[in-house]
Amino acid sequence: MVYPHMGEYSKALSFYERSLEIRKIALPPNHPDLATSYNNIALVYDNMGEYSKALSSYERSLEIRKIALPPNHPDLGSSYNNIASVYDNMGEYSKARSSYERSLEIRKIALPPNHPDLATSYSNIASVYDNMGEYSKALSSYERSLEIRKIDLPPNHPDLATSYNNIASVYYHMGEYSKALSSLERSLEIRKIDLPPNHPDLATSYSNIASVYDNMGEYS
Repeated sequence: MVYPHMGEYSKALSFYERSLEIRKIALPPNHPDLATSYNNIALVYDNMGEYSKALSSYERSLEIRKIALPPNHPDLGSSYNNIASVYDNMGEYSKARSSYERSLEIRKIALPPNHPDLATSYSNIASVYDNMGEYSKALSSYERSLEIRKIDLPPNHPDLATSYNNIASVYYHMGEYSKALSSLERSLEIRKIDLPPNHPDLATSYSNIASVYDNMGEYS
């Protein structure tokens, strides 16, 4: 677990695989810890950009969890979310959306209505719609994510700033620059309170606002 944080993915992979070998001998074939091992290996492959290998390990993890766990266990929601993330990285957006939506279905049953994982699910689905050019659907899901975060989080939490930034991005793609500007300014307000004065996310906020003004012809 330490090696990925250091960016040493091959070493992480070696240790995760050794752990899996031991667990395969020591545990029953569908023990949840085996699913965790496959999930960890997949995560490393994902970070290495080896998406087909990541997908294979995530799917093996899901197979075990489907046998070992109740049908709406949160870990199943996480598995579908992880698989969707790989498809997203591969540019296979329809498959990503399908898995993200399956994850959301499980989370809506397994979790409280304003759990942060639900906000993440709606945000992930919105991102896929955005990449597919389905902006009205993207906007709807981003706004649902924001609604949950406003209930669940403190008023100046960085995830709220991210939500406003994501909504602004969709408005930008739709050419609705005044709405984009409003959301970007809200995001900036939160970041100015939450972050150190020279944090790179503040620079990103100013740059995004500048881009909107540029498109509006307000060059100064």
